[in-house]
Amino acid sequence: MHLDVHDIREFYYRSTLGRAAQGVIRGELQRLWPEAKGQNVVGFGFAVPLLRPFLGEARRVIGLMPGPQGVMPWPAGQPNISVLCEDHLWPLATGSVDKLVLLHGLETSDQPAAVLAECYRVLGPGGRVVFIVPNRGGLWSRSDRTPFGYGRPYSLSQLEGQLRGQGFVPERSLSTLYQPPSRRKTWRRFGKVMESVGRHLPVFAAGGVLMVEASKHVIAPSGPGLAERVRRPLRILEGAPRPAGVSGRTGG
Repeated sequence: MHLDVHDIREFYYRSTLGRAAQGVIRGELQRLWPEAKGQNVVGFGFAVPLLRPFLGEARRVIGLMPGPQGVMPWPAGQPNISVLCEDHLWPLATGSVDKLVLLHGLETSDQPAAVLAECYRVLGPGGRVVFIVPNRGGLWSRSDRTPFGYGRPYSLSQLEGQLRGQGFVPERSLSTLYQPPSRRKTWRRFGKVMESVGRHLPVFAAGGVLMVEASKHVIAPSGPGLAERVRRPLRILEGAPRPAGVSGRTGG
């Protein structure tokens, strides 16, 4: 079930822990997507904190927020670009999106297959989508003090398997949020250090969040005509139909 937009907003914009999480995830997304000049960038769920770096260069930026969650105007002080929609019905043209990111949009949905179907529909040729979900093996999915403690956490194999089943090809994957989901000042002070160490030591492999970048697999359409060559075609223009290679002469 989707969380309430007011609760998520309070976490990301009003709490020290939420602002730290926002910065870490947004930094990883920018490393995956260093530029989006002239492209259409869309976020679904509560992805707007991650979209701000694209406002100045993208052709268009849209924040889709699911109906059960609710919507808020965004960005503050600028023309609103956030839209309320259903999980299975997005107000976007087919194949119109170049970059798509989901945060609190897949694991909290009651219709994950419908969400993935819409992702597939709106993503254009050569487009990429990043799915950000709670890591089943991490600490963040075990605490209900953050939005990552709600919904269905995933292991990497579970997420990639679900994506392949809906026609996506996983391209790159990583984990992040190695710092514990604690609001204590001591942990906050060492948060950046733990994130840096977590990228290099196997003991920190189970970060709190999984990020998987994927493209969509498009099956090439078959050409016109017969799929297979007919080995013994009928000679229908020579009188009665006869298999090729059979003489039309009669004995006598």
